[in-house]
Amino acid sequence: MSLKKKINASILIIGNEILSGRTQDLNVKYLSEWLNNNCGITIEKVVIIPDIKKTIIKNIKELSKTYHYVFTTGGIGPTHDDITAESIAAAFKKKYEFNKQAFSILKKYYGNSGFNNARQKMAKMPKGSKLIYNPSSGAPGFMIKNVLCLPGVPSILQAMLPSTKTFLSKGSKVHTKSFHLVTVESNIARDLDLIQKKFRMHVDIGSYPFFRLGKIGVSVVLRGKNKNKISECSKLIQKMINLKKIEVFLI
Repeated sequence: MSLKKKINASILIIGNEILSGRTQDLNVKYLSEWLNNNCGITIEKVVIIPDIKKTIIKNIKELSKTYHYVFTTGGIGPTHDDITAESIAAAFKKKYEFNKQAFSILKKYYGNSGFNNARQKMAKMPKGSKLIYNPSSGAPGFMIKNVLCLPGVPSILQAMLPSTKTFLSKGSKVHTKSFHLVTVESNIARDLDLIQKKFRMHVDIGSYPFFRLGKIGVSVVLRGKNKNKISECSKLIQKMINLKKIEVFLI
């Protein structure tokens, strides 16, 4: 049995473009899976807020007290509405200033002629921040206390995640097993209830209806930290499938 403790986190998505529907968030799924698979960290809450300083401050204060880590996405670029860094500095009562190392990295990346005032803004962050290096576009993210600030652009965020591992404590990985069944929930509800009661201390069983390729079905998803219990539970699910002669939908 793993002796690692449970490490949880929240994601704070910052950006008017997400709330307006203009831009679709693609980071939550990737970030959640990456943190679980690489660090055993479980995302337990996702919040989406606008680019409003007092709203960012309020959420940073609340989330940082509740979760082991807070991951923010968006608002650390060069434009007027990129106010995440200065808002987090205010939340933690830290001076908002140029980080010498970040300034040097960006100056080298853009060159003297290209390193204008707007780009210099990306080197400003709360005093005492640790840099999260960016192998994709130069501008680093940062970590202050238990808050890790990342860009909103999915490809850049994904490239930066490996640089966060040095700051993160490892928890117990959550294992998953899925069954995609061509049936309706009412046909398997009682069976799932009985199986869930048997494994209630070790496995969470989720039931999610779908409609794909003209077929109505249910995805049954098992989640838990004990791989052996997941395996035992899977066998009972498979037994139910066989007894009820349920077709399995291949994805």
